[in-house]
Amino acid sequence: MKTKSAAFSKILNYFLQGLLLTVPITVTLVVLVQAIIWIDGLLPIHIPITIPGYQDFEIPGVGILVLFLVVTLLGYFASSLVANPFFSMIEKLLGKTPLFKIIYTSVKDLVEAFVGEKKRFTQPVMVTVNNNPVIQRIGFVTENDLTRLGISSSKMAVYLPFSYGFNGQLIIVESDNITELNVSGTEMMKFIISGGVTDI
Repeated sequence: MKTKSAAFSKILNYFLQGLLLTVPITVTLVVLVQAIIWIDGLLPIHIPITIPGYQDFEIPGVGILVLFLVVTLLGYFASSLVANPFFSMIEKLLGKTPLFKIIYTSVKDLVEAFVGEKKRFTQPVMVTVNNNPVIQRIGFVTENDLTRLGISSSKMAVYLPFSYGFNGQLIIVESDNITELNVSGTEMMKFIISGGVTDI
């Protein structure tokens, strides 16, 4: 009986190891393919492929590739000296239009926080949100100086991301309650979003 039990335990262990290997890869591929198909379906660019004797089909991802090339070309022209005044004029026009100003500036600041020259979410910190008992949360300093908003110079803005999601919470906290963490912002963001199960 012990031999059969040991053999069963070994087989079960191999099965669990197989799950550990295949499930993350399978889920990642499925999510990636579905995301490509979904995004590609939103774009008006579709190239049907015709094979004699078979029904026409489309290659998913072609629209994304074309979109990537177009955005890259626009980025190239926007960074050149010739086109800069043109894009500046568009930005000024959008900045003066009441409704578009709110949407445009908010989205632009969010994108720049991740891919712009002035990246945010690069200064991970630990914030004490309660003293008795001591409760601390991990976040990112988004603004060191809030005096222009009429807020005391001793306070800072900290963004606290939620786990397993892309939303979070902005809090204003005394700088004495903030401890800077010696780890990269990317690694800390992965750690928070994963709920603390990702190794740093």
